Amino acid sequence: MQCSRCSEKAIYEVRYNSSSLCRTHFNQFVEKRVKKEIRNQLKRNGKPLVISVAISGGKDSSVTLYLLNKIFGKDRKIKLMPFTVDEGISGYRDSGIEKARELCHDLGLEHHIISFSESYGKRLEDIVADDRTNTIPCSHCGPMRRNLMNKISKLNFSDYVALGINLDDYAQSILMNVVKGDLKRLARMAPHDLIRDTLVPRILPLRKIPENEVMLYAVVNGIKFDSGWCPFYERAQRNKFRHIIAELEESTPGSRHALVRFHDELKPVLADSVKHEELGKCRICGSPTANEVCAVCSDLSEMNFT
Repeated sequence: MQCSRCSEKAIYEVRYNSSSLCRTHFNQFVEKRVKKEIRNQLKRNGKPLVISVAISGGKDSSVTLYLLNKIFGKDRKIKLMPFTVDEGISGYRDSGIEKARELCHDLGLEHHIISFSESYGKRLEDIVADDRTNTIPCSHCGPMRRNLMNKISKLNFSDYVALGINLDDYAQSILMNVVKGDLKRLARMAPHDLIRDTLVPRILPLRKIPENEVMLYAVVNGIKFDSGWCPFYERAQRNKFRHIIAELEESTPGSRHALVRFHDELKPVLADSVKHEELGKCRICGSPTANEVCAVCSDLSEMNFT
């Protein structure tokens, strides 16, 4: 198979636009879209910016950090601050942290860690083991991880926090919120246009890059990453939507991109019709929340962990 843009041998077939790409043109294909997303998502205004980068050590976050460093590495007005949230999952997170640390070292960046155990007094696996309500682990982990991502980004005086969310992830989130009829979540999905003092806005450089392209980019460019799966993966509700999106894309290539375009066109309408809740401070931990007590403190209190 020959590259559609030159005479070199193709390494990747792009089903959703009927092209084939060699290594050089594949890299250009990925990087061009990421640069466009960054231009659209960042509000620079000529001022220096600090971007925290959440890196789990997996392929998506590792490629995100690699590309941000490649794009901004020589820009003195951009400072990257990579960090890892250590949820406390034996045999899984440890290897991810090691790969994240190696990549940061190779890129010449300082790596920071913020953990569940230090912040909440419990590791995630302990929380799951002690939870008699049999709540899906992600329901505990999600709010706690988001809370710590915002906390460390604030401590780093960051203007933005970059997340390694690929096209498949993003399309799944859109569909999940549509099925649930959750207009508020649809309206406040990242990338964030609304800037709030208490929340560091999130950017998603990979949100239009399919998961398989992220994987190939990592392999082709020798980016170190952890390929392990969270042991609680099978209990995640997202899996149902993962299968739906995969089947849609297989039968109708371009379905993922269509969902993102749908959301991008819908988001301004939602912004006008869905009122954003005023945020105050949690009376227990001081984190931003629309309620008297934040979701994390409420969750921990219900399980009598606090």
